[in-house]
Amino acid sequence: MKNYTLIAVLFCCAFAKAYSQQLSGPELVAKSIAYHDPNSNWETFMGEFTLVLDMPDKPDRKSVITLDLPREYFNVTTTQDGKTSFRELLGTACKYTNEAGEVVTSTTADEDCERTVMFRNYYSYLYGLPMKLTDKGTIIEKDVKKHTFKGKEYLVARVRYDKNVGTDVWQFYFDPETYAMEVYQFFKGDDETTGEYILLTDLATIGGIKMPKDRAWYYNKNDGYLGTDKIKVN
Repeated sequence: MKNYTLIAVLFCCAFAKAYSQQLSGPELVAKSIAYHDPNSNWETFMGEFTLVLDMPDKPDRKSVITLDLPREYFNVTTTQDGKTSFRELLGTACKYTNEAGEVVTSTTADEDCERTVMFRNYYSYLYGLPMKLTDKGTIIEKDVKKHTFKGKEYLVARVRYDKNVGTDVWQFYFDPETYAMEVYQFFKGDDETTGEYILLTDLATIGGIKMPKDRAWYYNKNDGYLGTDKIKVN
């Protein structure tokens, strides 16, 4: 009986592995979304967390990120080297502190708000992954690759974007059993010596979503280390 049980377990594992190899890119991303956001909370996400960025030869940077997607609200308040500044959006209303520490009030239609919009898009994209891969303008390639990265085998989805969205090419690395997203990298076009890769370790559950707790950034070209974002739940 034990032998039959062992054979059944091995058969199930082999079947699961073969099935994962047959997944298309969009199907692989959908499975990862089901892992990271099992209750489909991202569309109504409201949450706050603190990021501490540890960079070589620079003082730590602490950023408190607040996202309220239903209200179209975003705030990042950053402290580094004893100085604090913020950037905030509520709908089209924009506020931020300038170089002199003065509060500037503007709108998203104004050029001086572009950097604030960029920060909103940056944080909501990286911490909204892999859910953000369903956004309009995202092109997930059909074929899924198997690739060994840093000694571990992953299922890899390659992603491009419409020209009006972005020109970078991204690759997302998923655990073949849980479909957790554990690595992503981007290139400037098809030149794979450009851009960076990001190693994701540990998880923090915020608003019902499993987000990467630590993100370590490296150059693709020479594995040069850039820094690590460490998330802390408020």
